[in-house]
Amino acid sequence: MEARLHTKITPDWHRWIGESLAAGHAPADVLGIMKQNRFDEWAARDAIAEALFGGIAPRQPAQAPEPATFSSRLEDGHVLYVGDRGVRVLVRVSRPTIAVLDGVLDPVECDQLRSLATTRLARSEVVSPGTGIGVVQDIRTSEGANFGRSENELIARVDARAAAIMRMTEDHGEGLQAMRYGVGAQYVPHFDFFPPDDPGSQSHLKNGGQRVSTLIMYLNDVEAGGETVFPRIDFSYVPRKGQALYFEYTAPDGSLDPLSLHGGAPVVRGEKWILTKWMRERSFPG
Repeated sequence: MEARLHTKITPDWHRWIGESLAAGHAPADVLGIMKQNRFDEWAARDAIAEALFGGIAPRQPAQAPEPATFSSRLEDGHVLYVGDRGVRVLVRVSRPTIAVLDGVLDPVECDQLRSLATTRLARSEVVSPGTGIGVVQDIRTSEGANFGRSENELIARVDARAAAIMRMTEDHGEGLQAMRYGVGAQYVPHFDFFPPDDPGSQSHLKNGGQRVSTLIMYLNDVEAGGETVFPRIDFSYVPRKGQALYFEYTAPDGSLDPLSLHGGAPVVRGEKWILTKWMRERSFPG
């Protein structure tokens, strides 16, 4: 009988993870060694994420805010009417607030957006905790393309639709960002909000305030892998062309939800294309 995988990360292993990352070892390499030592992949990913972002939101279920604190901004009902179409709600999760939405983009729009992004792809960056500047790191191995808000008719249409879904005005939205993940590409579990205690977050928080919600739109079907995973609630979404994943993480009182930790699993076959919209607390220059 095959030995069971380890799901509990001991203090010695937590210490080893932190020391390995501090020494400059890539998160993917740390994950590989843990898998060789029979650790469950998503338990290991969660521990690596805690080492990378641990000062933001430690795992403390017993002290979590009351559920009402994180009441959803998303409209009630099974179909969201967002101007030019109705978007069907397939799945809702109450904590963290998550919704799987169908029909956010039509196939032609998905193809046009991929074509538009292809001409401007560059290695994706992450925000440096110390400086707030975008840097290339192995925790995110996609290619990305940025769009100015409403820079053309197609982008303007998607911007307006996303704002209607997210129930915030367009001026609260960052510019759309497209990302392509090839085979093996991934994004280790992370938070979309800006960690308040990180020095690098301060310039972002002064310019539009905290991020409050995310809409990930999927531009193609993925042959295998590439799931969007929330490891702290054991929720996994399989990418499907034209659908979107909506989630929130900032309550009206400013509380940040540690259960919103999420990541992109490695693509096993084919490629994954997504288009992301982030919303801010206040008006944000597009």
